[in-house]
Amino acid sequence: MKLIVGLGNPGRQYAGTRHNVGFDVLQVLGQRLGVDRWKSQFEADVADGRIGDERVLLLAPTTYMNLSGRAVKSHLVFHKATAADVLVICDDLNLPSGKLRIRGSGTAGGQKGLQNIVDQLGTTQVPRLRIGIGRPSAPIDPSDYVLGRFSAEERSGIDTACKSAADAVELWVKQGLAVAMNKFNIGDFEGPAKKSPPQSTPDPPPT
Repeated sequence: MKLIVGLGNPGRQYAGTRHNVGFDVLQVLGQRLGVDRWKSQFEADVADGRIGDERVLLLAPTTYMNLSGRAVKSHLVFHKATAADVLVICDDLNLPSGKLRIRGSGTAGGQKGLQNIVDQLGTTQVPRLRIGIGRPSAPIDPSDYVLGRFSAEERSGIDTACKSAADAVELWVKQGLAVAMNKFNIGDFEGPAKKSPPQSTPDPPPT
């Protein structure tokens, strides 16, 4: 079993913000997997599905971002999984908007949700998929920036990046970390972001 963890803040006031792209990717995956029901369990909204022959659990913590690790640890213990079975999807201020980066371990790089997961699990060996949200061009506090919403131009590129992030998750589940890294860690994520935007923006998982 694999646990696919999308990070964000609960509540409709945070829907569509830069900090909630992890939730957006979960919604894309849920649509692909035909998920029609989310349930509340261990401080998270969760949904079961299958990718290939593997059972997966889509998991959106319902605590605030900096307490995300509590839900992840509870589910990991309940399902008798290990940190290597978890893939955390989160935003990253240090990557250009729309760029994807997959790693099997490392520091949290200032991402408080990822940091709490690392702290709760007691290891930095936690696979993670970061989605770049860029840094503000004007002097804006990073906390305000990540809680802000994308411009229409940014949103079209982020929607495409979320679909590619869902592709990366599926590849990670089916063929492993190394294959997913080789495919999705190449250069800035620019080309696909120039495609026409989708007709609608996915809603976050229910809270």
